[in-house]
Amino acid sequence: MRQVLVYTDEDGAWCASCPSLSGCHSQGETREEALANIKETIQLWIDDAIDHGEPIPPDTYEMVSLDIR
Repeated sequence: MRQVLVYTDEDGAWCASCPSLSGCHSQGETREEALANIKETIQLWIDDAIDHGEPIPPDTYEMVSLDIR
């Protein structure tokens, strides 16, 4: 299981990122499409790391909300 950040950009496109995997980003026209795309992207990222004998970093990110006034 991986933590994923999902948000809309300034143009309204849905974006998704997996912060624990450097450069692992995707997008879609809908939230569901962005989530499906990032799931595939995460699997490709991990498969590539395995193929190249590189370590797969642990998922250590935590989202917190800050009250900024």
